[in-house]
Amino acid sequence: MNKNTLGAYNSRILFWIHFFGTMSFIQPVVTLFYFERGITETDLVIIMMCWSGAVLLGEVPTGIFADKFGAKRSFLVGSFVQMISVGLLIFAVEPWMFFLASFLNGFSATFFSGADEALLYESLKLSKDEDKMDQVMGNIQSATFLTMIGTVLLGSFLAKDLEDSQFVLLLVLGVICQFVQLLLVLLVKEPAKMDSFRENPFQHIGEGIRVIRKAPQLLWMFLNVTIVFIPAGAIFDNFDQLVLTNAGIPVVFIGVLYSIAALIGFIASRSIGWMTKKFSAVLLLYGTGGLAVISLIVISQFATTLWVVLAGFFILRFVRAIRYPIYSKLSNEYIPSHVRATTISLLSVLDSVFDLIIMGTVAGIAGLGLPTILFMCGAIALVGTLLPIRKAAHVEIQNEAVYKQS
Repeated sequence: MNKNTLGAYNSRILFWIHFFGTMSFIQPVVTLFYFERGITETDLVIIMMCWSGAVLLGEVPTGIFADKFGAKRSFLVGSFVQMISVGLLIFAVEPWMFFLASFLNGFSATFFSGADEALLYESLKLSKDEDKMDQVMGNIQSATFLTMIGTVLLGSFLAKDLEDSQFVLLLVLGVICQFVQLLLVLLVKEPAKMDSFRENPFQHIGEGIRVIRKAPQLLWMFLNVTIVFIPAGAIFDNFDQLVLTNAGIPVVFIGVLYSIAALIGFIASRSIGWMTKKFSAVLLLYGTGGLAVISLIVISQFATTLWVVLAGFFILRFVRAIRYPIYSKLSNEYIPSHVRATTISLLSVLDSVFDLIIMGTVAGIAGLGLPTILFMCGAIALVGTLLPIRKAAHVEIQNEAVYKQS
């Protein structure tokens, strides 16, 4: 890719936005932080559901906001709300305060969801590099793993005694990083083509729905990815610290494991271009989905066996690192330019619905113990893995033609 193109420029800026935006020093001990302040297992699932509920309510309005006013303005609002959500945790002592912080954090994510992919894809199209979308998305996603390599080590070390003052320090560091992200957003350059998409908000929604209706393959592929991710990513992330400590891992070493996992994720994200040359994207999605299922079920049955837990932990991190960038390229090929952010947001609404359904199911069995939770997660991921995936055959071009005629 030519380094002087708009696509290359925005790719670099988005990398650093993700780098600072995902820099969380409290991540390696966040579950322990919750429990230290009186949060229960049920409260923890409610916290996750608050995040998903915020996404459900915010995805479509913020997607319309991004299509109507531009991705850059959307990023600015999202960065500001995200900074507030992290800062609120410093003072949170009652469950409702944790619920509110999670809600705000989820709402902030909707200002990026769809808008970042739309901005990137349109930038790459103008640079005639849209075929590199999966590779570029992998590179941008690698920023998340790169930050984790250092922050989880520092975070687990600084909070090794699990004292409240240590947790507060980690949260303050997080707020500082969110502020840096806010400043970086100012450097984003929007493609001129995106500036012209300023139709009535309801027209954006209607056309986004038409895109999904005309391309049911897009919906099935989305469901495959999201139904695997929710149990293997969102839910497992909130219980993996308990899984690791139950298997005999000291708190101070959790950061080391997170760092190793982040390195694996970084290498995997940076290697997506190589992987898709060796194997088909469809095969990679099916294969990684199967790995997620096996890992969750095996961990549920051997939760106290150290090597099994470690192997499953690292496999799940690898799986999550490569699935979404591959899906992002395949899915964006179905979506026309002028409703890209709105259409992605509409799909994310469905993601939130499934979040609430699946997390509600898990909350209902949470009292049965961690092994049962993990087994249920594996069963749900199996359902997602079996859903069909198909590549687009110039669908976006066809859709663009349809909209121009209508």
